[in-house]
Amino acid sequence: QVQLVESGGGSVQAGGSLRLSCAGSGYTVSRNCMGWFRQAPGKEREGVAQLNSGGDTYYADSVKGRFTISQDNAKNTVYLQMNSLKPEDTAMYYCAAKDTWYCLGFSGFRYWGQGTQVTVSS
Repeated sequence: QVQLVESGGGSVQAGGSLRLSCAGSGYTVSRNCMGWFRQAPGKEREGVAQLNSGGDTYYADSVKGRFTISQDNAKNTVYLQMNSLKPEDTAMYYCAAKDTWYCLGFSGFRYWGQGTQVTVSS
C-alpha cells in the first residue's frame, strides 16, 4: 500500500523559510515523478513543483526562484524548500506521486498525502 506522509508545515512571517518533507512507504520516490501541490481556501488546487526520476524539475511561475524540490533516496523522501515566503503562499500543501518516471505536467498524479498547512503572515 502506497503512503505519502507530509510534514514540516507551520506558521512563518513573510520573508521566512520552511522545508516540507514527504516520506514515502510502499513506493520508491526516486523511480517516479513526484510533485507538490497547494490549495488555498476558496481556490483551486495548483501544481507548485515536480521532479522526475531523471532529476529534471519544473516550477510554477509563482514560486520559481523561491522554492526548490529535491529528494533523498536513502530516506525515500521528497522535500520542498520554500524561501522568501509571501502571504499568498498560504495554503494546504500536498505531496503527490505518479506511476511514471516522467512528469509531463501536473495532471495524472495517482497517490496523494494528507497535506500540511503553511501559513505566512505579513
